[in-house]
Amino acid sequence: MTRQVRDVMSAGVAAVEPMTPLATAAKLMRENDIGEVLVAYDCDLFGVLTDRDIVVRAVALGLDPDGATAGKVCSPPPVVALEPDDTTDHAAALMREHAVRRLPVVEHGGCPVGMVSIGDLAVMDEPRSALAGISGASPNR
Repeated sequence: MTRQVRDVMSAGVAAVEPMTPLATAAKLMRENDIGEVLVAYDCDLFGVLTDRDIVVRAVALGLDPDGATAGKVCSPPPVVALEPDDTTDHAAALMREHAVRRLPVVEHGGCPVGMVSIGDLAVMDEPRSALAGISGASPNR
């Protein structure tokens, strides 16, 4: 059954500004038990920063986590994103096409309002899936 992204997304997002030090972004990820934050300025989505980006694009290259910024290390624009009214089929197609597990959800003006993950889509299609049965499991990791 095709549904809208708004029906399955995780509302609210963790976001940092482009000039935020990587160490601060990493602490936000740890505090929220997430592996990704959006990089945004006001309602302008600039990029996506993952824990892997911090390790591979910064730490492994010897960049100082207190000096390097989220804007320098995050995935570059344009960011693939969805709108709340998009269908879950469209979300799955974009994930396949761009080989990603999560997509930001933005309102028409570009303001981030949530995230949808491959886990969100899997639980929607099969509520008794392994992820749905794990107490406290967050499919956004």
